[in-house]
Amino acid sequence: MALEQLSDVVQRCQAIQDDNYTTEDYSVFQIAGRTCIEDGESAQVLSIVVDEENKNIVRCMGWNLLGPLVQILLKKEENNLPHCLAILTHLLEVCSPKELLVGLLEQVEEAHPDSIAETVILLLQPVQKVLLRLGGRKASSVGMALSTLLGQVARLPVPQTKEQEEDDVFSLCRCCSALLVFVRPFVEEAKQSRTPKEDELRTELLKFSMKSLCEPLLEVQLKDPETLAESPLRNFATEIVGILSDIGESLPDLLSHSLLRRREVPGFLEEEVCYPKESLASLAYLLFVQHIAMDTFPTVFSSVFVLQCNMEYINLFLSRTEESRLQKGLDLYEKSLVRVEDNSLPVQLMELKSFFSVPQNLVKVMTLCPIQHLRIKGLKVLQLSIDKFDTEAKYKFFQCMLKTSHHAGVEGYIIKNIKNQIDFALNLDNGNEWFMGAHLFPLLRQVLCLPQGPETDLLQNLDRVMESLNLLRYLLIRDKAWKNQTGIWTELYKIEDYYMKPLRTGLNMSKAHYEAELQNTKGNSKKTNAKESQTQESVCSLTVGNEKMPNMTPEMQLQVLHSALHTFDMMESVLARIEEIIEVKEKP
Repeated sequence: MALEQLSDVVQRCQAIQDDNYTTEDYSVFQIAGRTCIEDGESAQVLSIVVDEENKNIVRCMGWNLLGPLVQILLKKEENNLPHCLAILTHLLEVCSPKELLVGLLEQVEEAHPDSIAETVILLLQPVQKVLLRLGGRKASSVGMALSTLLGQVARLPVPQTKEQEEDDVFSLCRCCSALLVFVRPFVEEAKQSRTPKEDELRTELLKFSMKSLCEPLLEVQLKDPETLAESPLRNFATEIVGILSDIGESLPDLLSHSLLRRREVPGFLEEEVCYPKESLASLAYLLFVQHIAMDTFPTVFSSVFVLQCNMEYINLFLSRTEESRLQKGLDLYEKSLVRVEDNSLPVQLMELKSFFSVPQNLVKVMTLCPIQHLRIKGLKVLQLSIDKFDTEAKYKFFQCMLKTSHHAGVEGYIIKNIKNQIDFALNLDNGNEWFMGAHLFPLLRQVLCLPQGPETDLLQNLDRVMESLNLLRYLLIRDKAWKNQTGIWTELYKIEDYYMKPLRTGLNMSKAHYEAELQNTKGNSKKTNAKESQTQESVCSLTVGNEKMPNMTPEMQLQVLHSALHTFDMMESVLARIEEIIEVKEKP
């Protein structure tokens, strides 16, 4: 029935001049042709399609057969496969390339999630063939095709392990490799000359490269070449960076994009669209961490300039919460810092927004990230960054971190670094103006500080308080009163008033509170045991400092309270030692 309808409409259309076919003709041809192909009559459809008398009809209507042809080709039905391939080949040669392109990209866009990879692989060559038929006016069509294809490829899961990449379990590697073959003729064409048409094509290739850097490459954790010698994803990254160079993009200009003036970009898109920050961040990671195309990067640029360029990208990575982004941010920061000489970064860099934002995000990684190895890496990179600042920059950095980190552990770590810098200054013959004397006092006032005075939660601020006390004890022991190189003995009476006395009061209040809680808990525990002979341990709650603690057994509560009292004893012993040193000095 369908075959008869197809034959009838074709015969009727043969007599029509100037391709003036009706809407009904198109509809009957499409429905009958689709039904014939789906019913296994592709051989008969092929004979109609290749008939020279039907050339004009096929040229105008043939692209409507793309849908059923693609579905049969994806199913790989042996009986129909050769005929369907022959029909598709003929349509690619005869039909309007613009209509073919629309029809083929529709098939790509409408691909079932389970057959995305197969559909892309199947249609890449037909799409390429159609685009090449467009001649010189194809830039926008190439851009549309690349955007559609890459958009679908980006939906495929990214392999996480070496084995997944080797086995290409998600077919992402195969698609990426095929995309490179697909785009190569257009890259070669764009390289040939500098006419306006090629500039338009270069713009489309630039957008493709930038989008590839973002998806899928931003999600990919490339394997070390020693671990995976043949990596399709590493090869894809290498080729994408190569395309940027082929179309005339300077890698140094791209990386320093945020530091340089806005520039004119061929095409109609805004610059931020042509050069997305995430794509540039991905490029920086590939260059400086994975060393892809690093041999083409000029060595004339200083390591400090490269760090400046990368800081915005590092900040972008570290502001996210995904493991892959954080890992890349930490790696890029580390690699950028390693290139810099110790004690060389000037204080002027602290005025740049990124040099303020990156440490703030680094603190979030160290304190809030649930992944332990990233927290550890964050601390390592923080110390590396401190080592690279010159003395004045270190001083300003410590001030800033004490003001903004709002985390006792981080503040304690910074105070430990301050102690190390003071020690270094005291060991120098000529001293150090930033960690000695007048400059040291404002910093010490930030260090020797109780945020809420005597009512400060000493347990929550344990790391900060202990490091502050250790620093004060060190200064009084290391810097003898008769030398007073740091000026600590001159400032001491103030420190006693604004830090030591409030701390002593706070310790006494805290110990009294926890000792009372300990006695209450012991008393409640005895009453409970006397009244009830339970087979299960009783569970109750404990309130300390107006905060209700999680439900615990009496034994667990006692353990927590004893631990707190031990902590207070530890603080008190260091404070007592400081008071002893002061008392000995004051004796005649």
